[in-house]
Amino acid sequence: MTSWSFVRVFAGFLILASLLLGVPGSPLFISQNFLWLTAFVGANLLQSGFTKWCPLEIIMRKVGLRAGS
Repeated sequence: MTSWSFVRVFAGFLILASLLLGVPGSPLFISQNFLWLTAFVGANLLQSGFTKWCPLEIIMRKVGLRAGS
């Protein structure tokens, strides 16, 4: 797995998990404040699409995942 693909999988997991925990109709609802995490992840994906800079990808490269597209 490349750092690029790990970031996308991780972002997708965080979005789905925060929706599961933040939407009132969900069986695992805790608080609507989890929707802020969804907004943060979405904003980070948006900015990384324009700037090609993502902090998690930098961390994953330092951990040892190879860079890739």
